[in-house]
Amino acid sequence: ARSPCPMLNTLANHNYLPRDGRSISQSVWTDALVNALNFDPATAKALFGNAILANTSDGAGEFDLDQMNVHNLLEHDASLSRSDAYFGNNHLFDPTVFAQTRSYWTDPTLTATMLANSKLARQIHSKAFNPTYTYPQTTEETSYNEAGFPIIAFGNMEEGTVRRDWVEYWFENERLPTALGWKVREEPITEEKMGKVVKRITDALNLVTG
Repeated sequence: ARSPCPMLNTLANHNYLPRDGRSISQSVWTDALVNALNFDPATAKALFGNAILANTSDGAGEFDLDQMNVHNLLEHDASLSRSDAYFGNNHLFDPTVFAQTRSYWTDPTLTATMLANSKLARQIHSKAFNPTYTYPQTTEETSYNEAGFPIIAFGNMEEGTVRRDWVEYWFENERLPTALGWKVREEPITEEKMGKVVKRITDALNLVTG
């Protein structure tokens, strides 16, 4: 089982999450984020609260990756690397969609502004060509984390930058970019540090100038 989320697929491909993508509990989830990316354990544990929404059964304590494929539950229109559900497959990597996204990544070092630009571009494209396009406020708020996640996972969170080749490799292969020299960061990823990256994204999404 695989999901629309490239990082969760990556963690399963590396066996940090179960390779079959099934029966992911809070403890399994937390250990995966801690061991693969050096998330602060409390931060990783808190993020499970969103992921478990994929399992709509009452009192569910585990979920499968393919439960995330339900449209407008966690999966949404205007993905950076997936086609909209309206056009067919909403969970497998789509090279055409990703080519559009990466066209806004205009330097070997990505910034929050470039990531924000690609997010906006995908929304505009989807809104123009998908007659069922929806993007509620809850999706908008989630998308800030998604847009900033390459920096959070692989980049310099203080400067708000990340190597473009690492991010492209990750999206295209759903594997950690260790082959290109990436190493797990030494300092844990905390909620506070994530918040600073997200603020860079939201600031960059402001199209008002002057």
